Amino acid sequence: MDYDVKDMGLADKGLLRIEWARESMAVLQMIEERFAREQPLRGIRISACLHVTSETANLARALKAGGADVRVCASNPLSTQDDVAAALVRHFEIPVFAIKGEDRETYYQHITSAIAHRPQITMDDGADTISVLHADRKDLLPDVIAGTEETTTGVIRLRSMERDGVLAYPIIAVNDADTKHLFDNRYGTGQSTIDGILRATNLLLAGRRFVVCGYGWCGKGVAMRARGLGANVVVTEVDPLKALEAVMDGYSVMPLDEAIRSGDLFVTLTGNLHVIREEHFRLMKDGAVVCNSGHFNVEVDLEALEKLAKEKRTIRDFVEEYVMPDGRRIIVLGEGRLINLVAAEGHPASVMDMSFANQALSAEYVVKRQGTLEKRVYRVPKEIDMQIAALKLASMGVRIDMLTPEQRQYLDSWSMGT
Repeated sequence: MDYDVKDMGLADKGLLRIEWARESMAVLQMIEERFAREQPLRGIRISACLHVTSETANLARALKAGGADVRVCASNPLSTQDDVAAALVRHFEIPVFAIKGEDRETYYQHITSAIAHRPQITMDDGADTISVLHADRKDLLPDVIAGTEETTTGVIRLRSMERDGVLAYPIIAVNDADTKHLFDNRYGTGQSTIDGILRATNLLLAGRRFVVCGYGWCGKGVAMRARGLGANVVVTEVDPLKALEAVMDGYSVMPLDEAIRSGDLFVTLTGNLHVIREEHFRLMKDGAVVCNSGHFNVEVDLEALEKLAKEKRTIRDFVEEYVMPDGRRIIVLGEGRLINLVAAEGHPASVMDMSFANQALSAEYVVKRQGTLEKRVYRVPKEIDMQIAALKLASMGVRIDMLTPEQRQYLDSWSMGT
């Protein structure tokens, strides 16, 4: 079996980590059990470019149980859990191409290896596999039935491809499912981003001025968790609706140019380019900490910082200190990459349970509708969203009410009045 992982000697440790995560992924377990019986993905080749974590490993297990031929590569050079990668190869015979800390060349070599079996379904977190197929391996496109996309940044890229008329196959925007972004993005990113910051720095957040750049679902989660730890949270935004929501949620809202002078810690979560850039580095106070929890490492302009700084040193794992000509120090975490996966373990398994249930059921959905979907970006069907929510509640032992026949009739009628 073809694979490329750091150390196969880590496989047993990785297996324990996968089993631990599995205990918190009851919905995906139920899907895996049904897939094993029904084999809805029998013979389907799937290339999954996702963060190689214990939660992703359980998704890969479910897909394989459903009959799929699965290959896995990393969607970020620093997010791989090397023991999990080894365990997938040794214990589950799933080819993995991922090494934590791989360089850019190796990263794209791994994507190439993951698509070498001519995938019929692509699973992405950031749309890099889709980009490689469209740019470099167009010969593989005729085999692709459809794809799925996990994250906001990837969906933005794919909707742009759809608008430009270049998208070569249909995509299910898993990120847009309510059971994904309302929970994974908000609660998962909120907790795991704070976790990554604290593991990297061991800083006390209480009393610090904590600047959240971007108030989408991920930004909302980080702001909420930072405030819960006693930070004074400031939100910066370009969208007036999101900015208004942040104001109504009780946060200080101002332009980044104003927040930059007093901020102690900055987190970018926008999906955009150069949010924190040269003019901001020139104004930051001594000891300011900068990190990113958006998908790509482009939100903080590190090239500009490198040019400004007179000295740079690594002072802790994933903590780099840049010394400016005037003696001010600016601290950058995790090379500007996803801090929650670079310095911590990413989202808790219980929230990824719903996200990856969407991935698995979306794969089943596109196989059943092969040839009927247009080359555009689709939302996850509402019935899948509702099914996952119901399964998650059941796994938590939570029961809810049901509409009576009279109530259903009332909601369906326009003539009953008041």
